[in-house]
Amino acid sequence: MPRPTTAQITYGSVTVVFSTLAMLLLSQTTSGVGIAVIALAALGLGLLVALTVPLPKRPAASAARSVPVASSAEGRVPEQRDAVRADAVLADSVREPTR
Repeated sequence: MPRPTTAQITYGSVTVVFSTLAMLLLSQTTSGVGIAVIALAALGLGLLVALTVPLPKRPAASAARSVPVASSAEGRVPEQRDAVRADAVLADSVREPTR
């Protein structure tokens, strides 16, 4: 299992603290069981938030290595072929006509 990132830990912790305070203030509970239920609910909500934070993307170099070059469209270079044709046409137009 990968280690949690700083963003996941931060978002999860902030969610636990603020949701606990909000639920305690809104419910106005004073019993130990009510406080325990609210604390468990806040921990579950914080865990859910921490797991849904997007993970950093992999570098583009590793993604490019996984795609074979021969099958990808980037492997083809039609611009170079067109440049060669343009040079050939230019060379043909410079020639003098034969008599």
